[in-house]
Amino acid sequence: MIGRPQSTEAAPYYFAYIDQVAGDDPLGTLENQLKDSLTFLSGISEEKSLHRYAPEKWSIRQVLNHVTDTERAFTFRALWFARGFDAPLPSYDQNVAASGAQADSITWADHLEEFRRVRLASIAFFRNMPSPAWNQSGIASDNRFTVRALAYIIAGHLAHHVRILREKYL
Repeated sequence: MIGRPQSTEAAPYYFAYIDQVAGDDPLGTLENQLKDSLTFLSGISEEKSLHRYAPEKWSIRQVLNHVTDTERAFTFRALWFARGFDAPLPSYDQNVAASGAQADSITWADHLEEFRRVRLASIAFFRNMPSPAWNQSGIASDNRFTVRALAYIIAGHLAHHVRILREKYL
């Protein structure tokens, strides 16, 4: 059993995501979320995927692009720490990433496929993680994270954004 992260395994801000994940099995959550989220997201039309609930907010395409990019970045952090690198990693600025992505010019079908492939890669990475590596830690964005906390954050981040899509976009 992987177990839940303790309060010292990530900055307090990230527990808003960690707390979105039930139980002690982030890998199982990542796997279950893939099917459930793709079923939900596949029900959104190409046209609807461009919807913004307010002028200054991201479109649905931009939200999914953000989720996908963030998963990549946080899985890389997990890889870095799990493999024993000790150099701190820089911050990840979601607004810089979003502006550079031009997500609205990418089809909804392509966003869904990219998300699917990134999540499958994350699942494979965490599934093959040696047991001791789950407790490895390192610094990113001037905060200490364990690999275990990062897996929970990835799952909780998706759960957070799916909830926002349901409540504000659809």
